[in-house]
Amino acid sequence: MSKYLDNIDSPADLKGLNTEELRTLCAEIREYMLECCATNPGHVGSSLGAVELIVGIHKVYDTPNDKVVFDVSHQTYAHKIITGRREAFRDKRKKGGISGFTRRDESIYDSFGAGHSSTSISAAIGLARAARMLGRDEKVIALIGDGALTGGMAYEGLNNAGGSDTDILIILNDNNISIDRNIGSMHDYLLRITTNPGYNRLKEKVWDTVGEGKFRRWIQRIVGRMKSNIVSKSGGDLFQAMGFRYFGPIDGNDIAQVTDTLEKLRKIKGPKILHAITTKGKGFAPAEEDQTTWHAPGAFDPATGKRIKASHGDLSRYQDVFGEVLLELARKDERVVGVTPAMASGCGMNLLAREMPERFFDVGIAEEHAVTFSAGLAAGGMRPFCNIYSSFSQRAYDQIIHDIALQKLPVVLCFDRAGLVGEDGATHHGCFDLAAYRSIPDTVVAVPSDETLLKQMMVSGLKAENGPYIIRYPRGYGKGAAWREVPLDPIETGKAVKVLDGSDAAILVAGPFLDEAIKASERYEKESGRKAAVYDMRFIKPIDEAALAEAAATGRIVTVEDGSIKGGLFGAVTEFLAQNRLNCTTSGVGIPDRFVEHATQGELRHECGLDADGIYEALSKN
Repeated sequence: MSKYLDNIDSPADLKGLNTEELRTLCAEIREYMLECCATNPGHVGSSLGAVELIVGIHKVYDTPNDKVVFDVSHQTYAHKIITGRREAFRDKRKKGGISGFTRRDESIYDSFGAGHSSTSISAAIGLARAARMLGRDEKVIALIGDGALTGGMAYEGLNNAGGSDTDILIILNDNNISIDRNIGSMHDYLLRITTNPGYNRLKEKVWDTVGEGKFRRWIQRIVGRMKSNIVSKSGGDLFQAMGFRYFGPIDGNDIAQVTDTLEKLRKIKGPKILHAITTKGKGFAPAEEDQTTWHAPGAFDPATGKRIKASHGDLSRYQDVFGEVLLELARKDERVVGVTPAMASGCGMNLLAREMPERFFDVGIAEEHAVTFSAGLAAGGMRPFCNIYSSFSQRAYDQIIHDIALQKLPVVLCFDRAGLVGEDGATHHGCFDLAAYRSIPDTVVAVPSDETLLKQMMVSGLKAENGPYIIRYPRGYGKGAAWREVPLDPIETGKAVKVLDGSDAAILVAGPFLDEAIKASERYEKESGRKAAVYDMRFIKPIDEAALAEAAATGRIVTVEDGSIKGGLFGAVTEFLAQNRLNCTTSGVGIPDRFVEHATQGELRHECGLDADGIYEALSKN
């Protein structure tokens, strides 16, 4: 039983706690977070690092009247725990449980939902302006990580807020890492602030002199007040030039410094930035030592930190297939380069980074830039493979149209985590890519059904003279295809393959559901005596019209896809049937016209009918 946490049901319960009590509470929150995440995995490292900042905000400010906006909201676990969701936190990210991210419909303390990065500043400005226009006396705080500052939208928000008298506080949670190690000029700039020689010489002399104890803590508070003057000569001037008053850096894991600073800043009007240095994974040695792995480590032993890995035998993850094939292609073709917006390890591009660092580009959390940068590489004679998670690719829609497709540049866009991703929920499902990108002229949209086809489509994309060549594939493990034994040969673009004969109906599959479709067809024959053909469509655009005409001749088509039914494969098929005036009954299995919540990937696929039972049910209707 905890000393304080069990009695924290809302931020109001923090108000009476003193500094030492808050320090104990922060330790209890970390312990509880680790206990829950050990068996019910989530985003561990970032949440451990942000505990004092979140406790300090709720201690000092009058939430929910004052508004807190989180960026990405990976780091919000302490926020959820102390805002009335302590017990619900045990079932976070599970079907029917609370979300792993902030959601307006989940709690009055979640003032703005956030699953993607770099949105907090813009949203905070909007909240602050709305409060002023409606005559409400509210404070607005945006908590943004240094990794999210690589996103262009963050700069748009900074530019807008700094040039106004908007009363907002931006807390920069600087832990030197987002998921993979941060890169770029902003990271270097923040590093210059925190490593300023003048400040650090003073710091070392002071600590060597005073030693440990209360006197040291008193000196720390004095030095904290001096930091801004010292480091601004080499750092804070950028934010000040944008119209912000810059404060810090402070130790964001020292609750005394955090609360003392926030108490003062609450009284200062206008746009302000507080620079807080934190440690990702704070308080748990394994998470501090391996911050990339412990961003989202899966299940683990909270006592030892030993991770508990599920056994998948010899199966390969799709990201591993991409990583190995990209490296193999790069070895054979000096024009091949890799581009990722801060997802090198997640997409498998870390293999290229290790062996050929000069041909690897991590551009930070900046999907729009990643796409146009890739277009520039292609215009200059290179053959870029730009890997973006499907959900995040939505942010670069205009760049894909304007900078790649319109100019017919040979860029291979690989969309990892397409379809239903699982516990991250609606903000991360790759639902809309098929419908969105199928509408772009001169674009190839390839959908591999297994690991081998992903490999072959990457080869085909490299050989394509025009772009974009889009390959989208799911999160997780493949079905065990012997992809490493297949040579680096392309496949015919726009060609479907019939994998099972049948004349009474046809199942058209886009994605990793062929085995499920075959099971459904076999059951259909067993229970009705009728046979349904099964086609591996492979490409949504260009689509194999000969295969569609052949399937339509059966009089009954069922499409299967892990994308939005509206506009995806189902849309392409029904458009073809209408344009050619073919009389054929058609139904679609896929992601319905609603936002799908969080649960395991298997649970969500079953919910959407993307398994043998769901396909059979659709096939059996009428």
